[in-house]
Amino acid sequence: MRRTGIVRRDRTEHLPGRLLKRAFFEAPPERVAPRLLGKILVCRSSVGLTVGRIVEVEAYLGPHNATPDRAAHSHRGPTPRNQVLFGPPGYAYVYSIYGRYFCMNFSCEKEGLGGGVLLRALEPVAGIEQMARRRGLQPGAPARDLTGGPGRLCQALGLNRETHNGLDLLDPDSPLQVRDDGFRVTRVLVTRRIGIRHAVELPLRFALPGNECVSGPKKMEAKWISLRPGVAAPGRSSHVAPDRLLR
Repeated sequence: MRRTGIVRRDRTEHLPGRLLKRAFFEAPPERVAPRLLGKILVCRSSVGLTVGRIVEVEAYLGPHNATPDRAAHSHRGPTPRNQVLFGPPGYAYVYSIYGRYFCMNFSCEKEGLGGGVLLRALEPVAGIEQMARRRGLQPGAPARDLTGGPGRLCQALGLNRETHNGLDLLDPDSPLQVRDDGFRVTRVLVTRRIGIRHAVELPLRFALPGNECVSGPKKMEAKWISLRPGVAAPGRSSHVAPDRLLR
């Protein structure tokens, strides 16, 4: 994968938590997505460190999946734009929207399958003043205004396609990493996805209930799923087809 804009870190520099393993991202996106909640996204740049806790995500299915997902960037197969999604799991796929903002997905599943998870919201953890400056807000601005939405969080962390697309999120030298600092999540809210036109009926949006940074409507048809160590389990099953999650 392309490594444009890498900022090498001093091996003595302390980063919170530990890096996730590649195997974490090798599962289908509807299993990876809820397990990402509570993990932290760490971004290093020339102006310092910014860290956010993942509190809302959406899963997008690869074209091999039996459930069609026309909302997924990968649904028509590999292209120059979406090639990161078809590469190894655990890489950043960054794309622009409306020519002004950026959004970021994490690639998942085995190489060639095209699954991904969109980051919809973070809870600011470190570098909050820098996040506010990037967002054009005053210090002390509400956390939701900083990182409550896929475009906002990319702006707050300074993420863009030219610098961050194709970065390995699991490389200890990468300026963009996904890490586990021990925060435990046992229950997750699952709803239909929002902000899209196609395949809106699929219940593939996952969030930490009650977190102020979660985006979108406050009242939606929803269900709980319980997480066990290492798996995302709706009820007693370790995996349920996406179109059955809300039945």
